[in-house]
Amino acid sequence: MTILLSLQGVSKRFGGLQALTKITFDLPEGQILGLIGPNGAGKTTLFNAINGVYPPEEGRIVFRNQDVTHAKPYDHARLGMARTHQIVQPLNELTVRENVEAGACFGHENHTLGRAASIAAEVLEFVGLATRADQLAGSLNVAQKKRLEMARALAARPYLLLLDEVLAGLNPSEIDGMVQTVLKIREQGVTILMIEHVMKAVMNVSDRVMVLDYGEQIAEGSPQEIVKNERVIEAYLGDPRLAERLMEDA
Repeated sequence: MTILLSLQGVSKRFGGLQALTKITFDLPEGQILGLIGPNGAGKTTLFNAINGVYPPEEGRIVFRNQDVTHAKPYDHARLGMARTHQIVQPLNELTVRENVEAGACFGHENHTLGRAASIAAEVLEFVGLATRADQLAGSLNVAQKKRLEMARALAARPYLLLLDEVLAGLNPSEIDGMVQTVLKIREQGVTILMIEHVMKAVMNVSDRVMVLDYGEQIAEGSPQEIVKNERVIEAYLGDPRLAERLMEDA
């Protein structure tokens, strides 16, 4: 089992606020690790630390056997890491196709614009946006912008994909469709770390789940183990009956 991403005692502070405290985990190639926890638990901060937006004050981040603790986001992209954002950030004045071409040009394969166009067409077909290719990105609805974020990240041909609440704001049908897309991405060999609040979905797609609370790593294990963890129920799930229903639906 090859470890693609390893965090070793990662801590992050913002002034007097301890946002992350000694986060430690390994993510093997080909797995999906779900990251859950209440609002303000430090989930997106952890993504930003991994992605190089806010380097940690303590600890070490290793990606593909390279120490990337203090690398910049563009360094991570060149190494094969891509992400989506909780608040979608399309290049609104560019077309859908041009947004995805940008991902291909700045990914680890460093494609020319000509090759990027071919990759964009392929990825837009994969995520179901091929018919929207010539629209301005700013004209898309929320669900389509979520898929555009994912397409732009996938065009970078990542080894590791960070998904930050790609299901937020979607209706049940759109959630089901996005879950199937996530599973298809994993089938292509991409390793996934995903933040999600839609519990039924994250429990269904994740090989393992990690739980944060107030910046601390309070649990990690299989979905079945997590929903039975008393500390997780107290900090996040709230109701043991909800945990039971989650696993009945899984």
